[in-house]
Amino acid sequence: MARKKKQLPILEKVTITDVAAEGKAIARVNDWVVFVPFVAPGDVVDIQLTRKKNSYAEGKAVYFHEYAAKRAEPFCEHFGVCGGCKWQHLPYEEQLYYKQKQVYDTLTRIGKVEMEERLPILGSERTTFYRNKLEFTFSNKKWLTEEEIQSGASLDRMNGVGFHIPGMFDKVLDIHKCWLQDDISNRIRLCVKEYCLSHEGYPFFDLRNQEGFVRTLMIRTASTGDLMVVLVFFHEDVARREALLSHLAERFPEITSLMYVINGKCNDTITDQEVLVFKGKDHIIEEMEGLRFKVGPKSFYQTNSEQAYNLYKVAREFAGLTGNEMVYDLYTGTGTIANFVSRQAKKVIGIEYVPEAIEDAKVNSALNHIENTLFYAGDMKDILTRDFINQHGRPDVIITDPPRAGMHDDVINTILFAEPERIVYVSCNPATQARDLSLLSVRYAVKKVRPVDMFPHTHHVENVVLLEKKQTYT
Repeated sequence: MARKKKQLPILEKVTITDVAAEGKAIARVNDWVVFVPFVAPGDVVDIQLTRKKNSYAEGKAVYFHEYAAKRAEPFCEHFGVCGGCKWQHLPYEEQLYYKQKQVYDTLTRIGKVEMEERLPILGSERTTFYRNKLEFTFSNKKWLTEEEIQSGASLDRMNGVGFHIPGMFDKVLDIHKCWLQDDISNRIRLCVKEYCLSHEGYPFFDLRNQEGFVRTLMIRTASTGDLMVVLVFFHEDVARREALLSHLAERFPEITSLMYVINGKCNDTITDQEVLVFKGKDHIIEEMEGLRFKVGPKSFYQTNSEQAYNLYKVAREFAGLTGNEMVYDLYTGTGTIANFVSRQAKKVIGIEYVPEAIEDAKVNSALNHIENTLFYAGDMKDILTRDFINQHGRPDVIITDPPRAGMHDDVINTILFAEPERIVYVSCNPATQARDLSLLSVRYAVKKVRPVDMFPHTHHVENVVLLEKKQTYT
């Protein structure tokens, strides 16, 4: 017989003092740091510990004695259960304060970075309905909230469409209203759900046993009014698939690109799957400062279009282009930044790991009649070499926007060899950015830093850093 796990203690009347890098709040009890979600600095709470280590613990607030003076009322009914928008209980000004603090604390503490100019964080004008892309999962085993369990929810009504519960691959929270994307996204999702529940032969996918029919739903919106919907099915059933897609097309004439995928694999990714057009185009068009970008179902495009424009403007301003520069755009994705700065540069070379993204980048250059860009696909450390630089010419400016893991040491060494006058480093992870800035500091000084908030109500933050070559090396 298995031993019952001993329940950890409850810590009473603990004051929350700060916010941690990953979005949870912090309390200090004796020699412990205790991480607690969904609370704010100034809250006084009882904490049920859920995990206990030598120097830290994790827990959840089970009773509030006092609420912080700076608190907001969460606006979403799914707050606290859904894995997204975990900072709704913080006023937006407070969110910006803690994001800015996180960036500057991290650069100072981890990177020992000396900064000449610390610019204030650039907030997002829209804090709801700001995303242009969402993906929803169909599941025949939805997550039951505590309220549903206590009310005796019927276990024969377990179909749900929504987001994965964090840490649980087979459980999906059934979403009624999501505040992240234009409300047409909610209407489309609920329409698909209602149709599948009211017609025979549309079983929601069983993630654990790998069976069912309707699997995932992706919705992409654009500032141009274009609207893409991609439905993913586990297997082909022509009559039922066409009936559902026809119903969607009839109900939502706004859809400009209605597509589908037959995905019989174990995982939900469609990067290696054929996406077929049912009605309309195979892409949508996004627009930024007169430039048009073709976005397909597999294309990467910053998910907050309006704030992406502001982010790129900061990067372009830091680059200080006059029209005579050779620019290298590292981790170029679909060439958005490369094409965005091309009019102010002599030549732009973009490098990206994903071949399909590079094809998109070339298409976007052609679409905008841009002729001074070149794009290369491959692993950054293999493409960006001394031979590459000797062949194509030394860059005057390097713009780099690496993934969360930051840049490989070989890439940093090649940048140091290339010796551009300026480096603009865009990052979604201040910790790895700080590490890389420390490595670059042998030849480069940090002149300006500007955090940019792309994702309101989350702890995520982008950061743009301008480095300039030192006159004398250390």
